[in-house]
Amino acid sequence: MNLQAWIDKGYELMIDYGPKLIMAIIIWFIGSWIIKIILRGIRKTLEKGEYDVSLKKFLLNLISWALKIVLIVVVLGTVGVETTSFAAILAAAGLAIGLALQGSLANFAGGVLIMLFKPFKVGDLIQAQGELGTVKEIEIFTTKLKSPDNKEIILPNGVLSNGNITNFTSHDTRRIDLVFGVGYDSDIKATKEVLMNQLESHPKVLKEPAPLVALSQLADSSINFNVRPWVKTEDYWPVYYELMESTKQALDAAGIEIPYPHQVEIRKQG
Repeated sequence: MNLQAWIDKGYELMIDYGPKLIMAIIIWFIGSWIIKIILRGIRKTLEKGEYDVSLKKFLLNLISWALKIVLIVVVLGTVGVETTSFAAILAAAGLAIGLALQGSLANFAGGVLIMLFKPFKVGDLIQAQGELGTVKEIEIFTTKLKSPDNKEIILPNGVLSNGNITNFTSHDTRRIDLVFGVGYDSDIKATKEVLMNQLESHPKVLKEPAPLVALSQLADSSINFNVRPWVKTEDYWPVYYELMESTKQALDAAGIEIPYPHQVEIRKQG
């Protein structure tokens, strides 16, 4: 093929593909500009929502790649490349990856849901999946808890997001539920006064909601009283232990018996 033939071939290609190539370049630059605007808007939205930093980065990267793939497919289609097979390959690859990483994807989805809806945050005391602990770290795939005896508990986010979660520290106040049983010979009014005095005299028991003392059960060997003080969440366990001790001492001082099993020693005669 002589030089003139090459020139003629090049001219034909330029005539056939030149406008398409120019259009593809224009679409690429305009599409890239639109993607930046979209990502900027999504970033501002995520920042207003105060979402987790790792979640924001991951979502931005995921959306960015998805938009860029769409843009590439559009550009290739503009040039004249058959994109049907290309899209089919992407779909097949996505399906294969999804099946291979089914468990991980479920944990990822659970992590996204936890970070979006925030049923708990770092520092909260929660009970979930039969485990109790303080949230130490929330990651994309797992959540780490620290148990009361300082063990690390790692829970997959998939089952965590789909199960029951009890958050003990989501509110500023908590109610302490105590039960004290006294003997049937005890005066009900005097017992209630002793119990209520313990609540009203404790500096960390809140005035509102008002504490409650009520006779709750006539048991086989005792009269049981429900004692319900409200405290700040951070004061729950200190007040719990202090009331258990001080109330026992107050009942003893008032001569009010807390019944307990007695062992009777039987001696044989002879």
